[in-house]
Parts: sequence; C-alpha cells; structure tokens
Amino acid sequence: MDDRVFVILGAGGGIGSATARLLASRNARLVLAGGQGASLDAVVEETGGFRHHLDATDPVQVSEAVSAAVAAFGRVDGVANCVGSLLLKPAHITTEEEWRETIDTNLTSAFAAVKAGAKAMRSDGGSIVLVASAAAQLGLANHEAIAAAKAGVIGLTRSAAASYARQSIRVNAVAPGLVRTKLTERLTSSPQSEQASLAMHALGRLGEPADVASAIEWLLDPRQRWVTGQVIGVDGGLGSVRPR
Repeated sequence: MDDRVFVILGAGGGIGSATARLLASRNARLVLAGGQGASLDAVVEETGGFRHHLDATDPVQVSEAVSAAVAAFGRVDGVANCVGSLLLKPAHITTEEEWRETIDTNLTSAFAAVKAGAKAMRSDGGSIVLVASAAAQLGLANHEAIAAAKAGVIGLTRSAAASYARQSIRVNAVAPGLVRTKLTERLTSSPQSEQASLAMHALGRLGEPADVASAIEWLLDPRQRWVTGQVIGVDGGLGSVRPR
C-alpha cells in the first residue's frame, strides 16, 4: 500500500477514522474528507492526511475532494465512503425530512463517491468501497428507512462494479452489524439494550471500528484485483447466522 492515494469520505467518524489510521500505518497517502469538527481534526493530525471539508451529500463537493487528491498527489487509487447515519423508527412515524436525510446521507453520498471515483480512476483503475449494512439484507424491526438506503447501496455497488469493470475499477461494499461508535451509543448505553444487541450477534460481541476498517483496507488493496461486486458481511454473524 506504500504511496497509494486514497480518499476517505466521512473520515471523522468511527469507521472512517479507523480506516484512515490503518491506511496511514501502511504508508498510504490520504485525503480525509468530512464535516467541520474536532474528530476530523484529530485524525488528520494523527495520520498526516490532507484535510478536506465537505458535505458528502453534495456530489459537487465530493467531486472536488477527489479532484483535490489528484491535484495534490497526481492520482487516486481508491475511494472509501464511510459516511452514514442511523435512524431507528417504523415507517409510519418517520417524517419526510428524516427519510430524505437518511437517503441523502447514506445513498446519495455513496452515489457521489462512485461518480467521482470512477471519473478519476478510469485511466488507471482502482477501488471504490462503500458501506452498506446487515440490516439491508435482514428484516429488522424499525429499520425501514436505513434498510432501504443501505439496500440501495448494495444495488449501486453491484451495478457500478459491472459498469466499470472494463476500466479495472473494482466496486465493493462492506455490510457491518452493530459497531461501537458515537453513532450507536444510544443502542449500547444501557446494559439491557446492549445485551439485546449482543444476543443477535453469533460471535457474542459487538463490532469495533477496526473490524470494519480491516475489511475496507483489504478491499482497497490492489492485491484484491479479482474481487468486485461483492458485499462482505462484517457483522459477527448477524446477517447470516442464528445464535443458539
């Protein structure tokens, strides 16, 4: 991974920052994109990455972030979209604003990452990694909006993999289970809710950002040059295994 150039969208979040740290340890060169905040500042300082502030739901701003990587380093080898949100509500009490925000944050940002990444890597190939969810492949109560958005990410992944295969651009996704981040604190903040979540994961623990970052790093690595169109569950068994 030495000297490879990667753009990480949502680099200030739990999974994004863990991915940045892992790639930096492999001597990759990074453009770390996200909103204003101390979390992004911290990971930029720790990794030495190039900071780029943006709204990832705006395709123009995402394109500008990828263009900034090309301007700074001469090329882009991969784009990872780690932007996401979590809305747990049944459909009948989900507002139109909540629905639009969920779709924009999770699906529009992913489409923007594919659009900008594919444009930048059409000449030399590369890798695009998106973040879906086990909830998109498993019926979970009160997940209608987020499951729909993440299911869209899965469809996007497979279609884009087909579209850009001839340009040697690989498009894959990871589908995490419940991961301990600031985004999921309300699900793990009480012993009762944490135990309920643990019971759904066959391996008996919740995920850590590093678990997902490891899979993203693997998919970005050019050695995985024969892997595309895949959705890899990094979910402790949530999406496919029923605990005893």
